[in-house]
Amino acid sequence: LQDIFGAYTLGNANEFNSSVEKYHNLLGGSSGFTLAPVSKNRFEAFFNYFEPFFYSILLYLFAFVLGCLAFLLAGLGMDWWKPLKNASTGIISFTLLLHTFAPIPRIYISGRPPVTNLYSSAIFIGWGCVVLGLVVEMIFRIGLGNILSSVAGFATLWIAHLLAGDGDTFTVLQAVLDTQFWLATHVTCITLGYATTFAAGLFGLLYIVLGFFTPTLSQKMGRDLGRMIYGTLCFAILFSFVGTVLGGLWADDSWGRFWGWDPKENGALIIVLWNALVLHARWGGMVKERGLAVLVIGGNIVTSWSWFGVNELGVGL
Repeated sequence: LQDIFGAYTLGNANEFNSSVEKYHNLLGGSSGFTLAPVSKNRFEAFFNYFEPFFYSILLYLFAFVLGCLAFLLAGLGMDWWKPLKNASTGIISFTLLLHTFAPIPRIYISGRPPVTNLYSSAIFIGWGCVVLGLVVEMIFRIGLGNILSSVAGFATLWIAHLLAGDGDTFTVLQAVLDTQFWLATHVTCITLGYATTFAAGLFGLLYIVLGFFTPTLSQKMGRDLGRMIYGTLCFAILFSFVGTVLGGLWADDSWGRFWGWDPKENGALIIVLWNALVLHARWGGMVKERGLAVLVIGGNIVTSWSWFGVNELGVGL
């Protein structure tokens, strides 16, 4: 390192290149260093320079504008809303490939599953919502899935961008959390629970906005939105419940008790109980499409608390 800095100070390019090559050989050899391989460091530098999440934000925003225009033209009865809708779907699909590519290098660089901290959880939640929105769009083909995908993708990546302002996004895990198995099972499953609960809440927001502020919410569209909310909510309670149980097993493995009313455990339980409440209200006939939409918006509130509230307050184990 002294030779590298000395050659740089003197402006000696040949000596600088030679010293850098020796340093790379030292790191790549059997010198006892525990640092990451040089090739991985080079790849991380390329990944940071490429900035796939930044370009994804812009593309999701553009797709949202196209999706809204398509929906507006459809409400006015113009036939050429379909090309705009298809263009929005195409841009979201392309951006999803970029969004999917981005976590893979993070897994390679860190050697960890896709979710290890708040930053990576925002990226993963957005990815799950975008996938779900595209699946819904393939089934119903009315443009609402495009709006969900673009809004969720843009919002979560923007949140991740703000979370990255603190510095390094490859944080070192606490010793008790440093386990590949539970990170890959419990954390991934509970994060998918967040994603699907948020997606249901976004569909609920679409129902309320279209119903109160526009004349476009027909009876058929209301039924379709109700089906979207209900189906998404079923996946939400599945992932949330299984993830919470896996979290209890992890707690039993780490601290010798399955449940200790820790704030993080309580947050996960609240999501399960709220989703169960909403489903039982629908099954019991206490609410229909509009009531279901209002209740799943409440699900976004409790999920935001479990996701951010406990982590930002820094309470509990």
